[in-house]
Amino acid sequence: MRLVLLGPPGAGKGTQAQWLKERFGIPHLSTGDMLREAVAAGSEIGRQAKAVMERGELVSDAIMVGVIRERLSQPDCARGFILDGFPRTLAQAEALDALLAERGEKLDAVIEFAVEPEVLVARIAGRFACAKCGAGYHERFKRPRVEGVCDVCGSTEFVRRADDNEEAVRRRLQAYLEQTAPLVAFYRARGVLRTVDGMASISEVSNAIARALEDVRS
Repeated sequence: MRLVLLGPPGAGKGTQAQWLKERFGIPHLSTGDMLREAVAAGSEIGRQAKAVMERGELVSDAIMVGVIRERLSQPDCARGFILDGFPRTLAQAEALDALLAERGEKLDAVIEFAVEPEVLVARIAGRFACAKCGAGYHERFKRPRVEGVCDVCGSTEFVRRADDNEEAVRRRLQAYLEQTAPLVAFYRARGVLRTVDGMASISEVSNAIARALEDVRS
């Protein structure tokens, strides 16, 4: 099963990727993790990525595709993968198609997480986490049972991502709409797009994905 998860920040891709990983026994490949692994491995493409990142520049499509090519060659990807965070643009989508064609493969499905922008802004802007164990909370939807105390480890220290504020979230959402949303039409034309309601509960989204993939597995 070769999958791409498509949706803006906060749409729930990471949560569902973990569920898909366990259900199908295939790795969850996020761009950040793959870059860090390539750099740590010290491969040629990893050294190129490290040099670019150390200069504070964005990793080029060519380097990112090289990192993905290297990652897909590893044994745990033999049965498939879940790509999260790539592709982000039409150029990257075309590069991914070409890479898979080299391997005699193609995507089985692209799962689009449909979301309502205003709900998404509220969902992301209120997030915070325990500074000690990383347990996640939300100002409106999931506060600690005891105010100021982590439910999991009892710590009283919490942190919030610098870009988890309304202004930053709106900028990230706009960037997604401009750069990544066109991929919906791209993958729909190829017959691999499956859309689920990203605003539903976690279990409802998982069930919707399972139903959407039934025809892929049959």
